[in-house]
Amino acid sequence: CFFILGLRVTVLLTSSLMVLGAGLRCVPVSDTEIRKKLIHGGQLLNGLAGPTVMNAAPFLSTTWFSPDERATATAIASLLNSLGSAAAFLVGPLVVPPPNGTAALLSHSNTQHIKDRIEAMLYAEFGMVSLIFSAALAYFPSRPPFPPSVAAASQRLSYRRSFCRLLSNFRFLMIALAYAIPLGVFSGWSGVLDLILTPIHVSQVDAGWIGFWSIVGGCVVGIAMARFADFIRGMLKFILLLLLSGATLASTWFTLTCLTTVTHLPLTTATLYTSCILLGIFLNSSVPIFFELFVETVYPVPEGISCGVVTFLSNVFMGVLLFFLTFYHTEFSWFNWCLPGSCLLSLLLILCFRESYDRLYLDVVVSV
Repeated sequence: CFFILGLRVTVLLTSSLMVLGAGLRCVPVSDTEIRKKLIHGGQLLNGLAGPTVMNAAPFLSTTWFSPDERATATAIASLLNSLGSAAAFLVGPLVVPPPNGTAALLSHSNTQHIKDRIEAMLYAEFGMVSLIFSAALAYFPSRPPFPPSVAAASQRLSYRRSFCRLLSNFRFLMIALAYAIPLGVFSGWSGVLDLILTPIHVSQVDAGWIGFWSIVGGCVVGIAMARFADFIRGMLKFILLLLLSGATLASTWFTLTCLTTVTHLPLTTATLYTSCILLGIFLNSSVPIFFELFVETVYPVPEGISCGVVTFLSNVFMGVLLFFLTFYHTEFSWFNWCLPGSCLLSLLLILCFRESYDRLYLDVVVSV
């Protein structure tokens, strides 16, 4: 979409899908079946807009920022998007109170109260996305008056040649799997974190705070790492090795802690908070570094295509994991072991990966 329609048209199209999707969920219909279909339709439209939002950061940074600012811009654009997920961990339990047992579920007043709070949250989300769409419609240019770098003004490959280049590039496939497997597993795992922590007597609110701080910490560390990559170029692989090593250790710590009857490790709120938050920080902060490495490796393939492919792969792995969860949902130890296994596999793939910086080389050589 970015390559064909341009940045402004793509953003307006994406935000309009979000407005329409959020609006469908707010239609006041008394019929339960019709209301269910409207909500599913709204979620579908919002899902169609999701990949564009997730893949916009590298294209935005290349179009608007110079080579010594691109990694930082990618980090800010991609990680601040995750703050919405962080807010969801808090908004859900705080705005919509969970029912307290069977008696509360049977209480009409309590059910009506929960229904009213859910509807209030849906209206608030509709208002926010409408405000964002209005701001983009009022002012959101496709590109700056002058290109900030040689790469920003250079010609890119067509869609057909781009996909052929990606599928035939073994190095790209290596880092695509290194990104998609752990991030897909982590996305599925964090989505059901409250269910995973319930057997070890962690409340839904505590699980929400764990998810919140892991994403916020990932944003802070990710932006700091990206700024370091802008100052000292050619260090993307080294940064990923550090982050994935930390993610492997943190996920192993969490998994062993949950097996307290076997490992006899202390199972406390502090250890759960620390291991989960560290895991989220290491994996979330690796996203912009991966994006920059994708673009550098396969340049002149357009940024949206390369990042779109890896985002699709990540969603596939998350979907497969959640599919198995529908059959094996009574016990979650296998789910926890998927985390260190995926992080370790990604670490090995990055170790074997031979990095190159084709886009940066073009900017430096032609500028000189």
